[in-house]
Amino acid sequence: MSEHMVCLTSDLESGTAQRFDVEGHRIAVARVGDAFYAIGDRCSHEDFSLALGEVDSENCEIECARHGASFDLASGKAMTFPATEPVASYPVTIVDGSVVVELS
Repeated sequence: MSEHMVCLTSDLESGTAQRFDVEGHRIAVARVGDAFYAIGDRCSHEDFSLALGEVDSENCEIECARHGASFDLASGKAMTFPATEPVASYPVTIVDGSVVVELS
């Protein structure tokens, strides 16, 4: 298990996501209000960056910009077609204003 600081909390506005490459993992970090989430950045339907999609703050989901599949930000679960498989989800902590993602 390893922890990685990916950005400052001030780097992401609520309702946005950003891609980070950490130890061979493509990770999309999204902010909803004061909560931060980290999931695998590759849509399970097609290899496309989820960080380029729209964050649905009301439902705590992110929508793939390519075909509209939505994923739960907390669990990575596929919520809508065409995706049926989940993406990885990673624990996030905030340490002194930094977003820290834990990889296993």
